[in-house]
Amino acid sequence: MHPFPHHYAVNAAVRPVGDVPLSTDGVRIIESAPPKEFDGPGNQWSPEGLLTAAVADCFVLSFRAIAAASKFPWVSLEARTQGTLDRIDGKMRFTRFDTHAKLHVPEGADIERGKKLLEKAELACLVANSLNSERHLTVEVAAG
Repeated sequence: MHPFPHHYAVNAAVRPVGDVPLSTDGVRIIESAPPKEFDGPGNQWSPEGLLTAAVADCFVLSFRAIAAASKFPWVSLEARTQGTLDRIDGKMRFTRFDTHAKLHVPEGADIERGKKLLEKAELACLVANSLNSERHLTVEVAAG
């Protein structure tokens, strides 16, 4: 790992109408637009979707790193994160992120240890740790 602090720069450009290209050095451009809930087309990533995706992505990547460091055998991890946007004290903000994780492990793997590593990954997620929102994790571990 590189020494801290780390810096991440993203470019966004917008015109009066149309999608917003998002770019950074060395990475393919993605486009965003308002979600349906804000009268957008609903066919592009939105800031709200990207933030929720960042929470889910950070969780699964944190688990992968923790499982590797712990030498824990696993086959796959599926995570579904739902972000809740609400209006609190006159300001819109995300108030909660609910993540459901389903971990598939080989037959004979320690299921309870898998659950603990999932919980550790949730606590280690730097994206979620940077947000002022409730977090809730449910886990399911299946062998075989």
